Amino acid sequence: MGVPVSLDELLGDEVRRDPHPFYARLHEAGEAARLRPTDPHALVVHGYDAVNRVLRDPVFRVLGADYLDRAGVRWRQHQVTRILQSSMLNAAERDHLRVRHLFSQALTPRRVAALEPAIGRIADDLLDRLAEAGADGRPVDFMARFALRLPSDVIGELLGVPEGDREWFPPRVRAFDAVLEIGRRSMREVRAANVAAAELTAYFTGLVAARRATPRDDFVSALLRGVEAEPGRLTADELLANLIIMYNAGFRTTANLLGNGLVLLAERPGARAELRADPSLAASYVEEILRYEPPVHFAVRYAAVDTEVAGLPVPAGRTVVVLTGAANRDPRRFPDPDRFDPSRADNRHLAFSAGPHYCFGATLARAEGRLVLPRLLDRFPALTAEPGPRRALMLRGYDRLPVRLTGAHPSADRVPCQTNLIE
Repeated sequence: MGVPVSLDELLGDEVRRDPHPFYARLHEAGEAARLRPTDPHALVVHGYDAVNRVLRDPVFRVLGADYLDRAGVRWRQHQVTRILQSSMLNAAERDHLRVRHLFSQALTPRRVAALEPAIGRIADDLLDRLAEAGADGRPVDFMARFALRLPSDVIGELLGVPEGDREWFPPRVRAFDAVLEIGRRSMREVRAANVAAAELTAYFTGLVAARRATPRDDFVSALLRGVEAEPGRLTADELLANLIIMYNAGFRTTANLLGNGLVLLAERPGARAELRADPSLAASYVEEILRYEPPVHFAVRYAAVDTEVAGLPVPAGRTVVVLTGAANRDPRRFPDPDRFDPSRADNRHLAFSAGPHYCFGATLARAEGRLVLPRLLDRFPALTAEPGPRRALMLRGYDRLPVRLTGAHPSADRVPCQTNLIE
């Protein structure tokens, strides 16, 4: 791209509210764009092929402890960054494979499939509460009463977190996740994230101790069996850090999937009616929601050696902003990319990233969306939504989303949605 892009524009309020016109301008000029010399990153990578390559190329690496140390970042002073650097998010390749192997052995497709009845039960209970809250015809906050609660309860069910503890998590997850946004964070946000990190660490320390003493049929118990079978493969810090990251990732991104999906369906009566009439289409609807309005819009990688992206040089040690959200709207990969089309063929989007750091919880997130959206539309066939304020590019979704539950019918008359189990 001939004219450099400003990071200030990418992070500006207008682009944060709706990044897609900005993405379209990027696509007109190629697959990557130079940032200004004063910006901390070398490039913005936004074309589908270029993004896919960077995410898979071992030359481009996550910002692990070695990188932060070379950059002079005092990350060890903050508990939140110590957790991030001990997790799969930022682990070096060898450590990442080691940790992911152990966690993958515990989170099998069979375990996710076995969780589906609980997902349905949790969804139906929350829909009952939503109906009760909106019974007088006033709008209710879908995010607070449903979208944030459901994945928190589901991931709590998976990890064996008692029901009475689950409402404790959302505010701490939001404080922790604030440091993941692109751009500088205020010291107030960092302090709040450190407090949340300490509290989450203490909670999972207690949960791990309880499962060691009395194992159950849950993910944490299965994980501990794997750790005991391979002594030395996972440190205590890595165990706790990855449980925290797993809970946070399984909570916030799925909440954004549900909030974004509800708005897309509320704005499209034809699509809403089609899905309600045929819940077996839910899987394809979830994929198109993920492509069209992904929960996460970017990642950051650094070049281990001198290299290039789309003909633009990236010196060793320089970082690039990888816009997965833009890649999902690349017209070179997706015909008519700004059209919401659940019947889209070959919908291999990058909402869950690609390569070694492909989202560990993608199967669970897909299952939640596939099971929940038909239930929501069956219960409230004519609901309407008023878009609330957006978050930033990292965790793009609604903080608040008032919905009016028009068209609701009593739960006693509800016809359960028929859904298929995971293959």
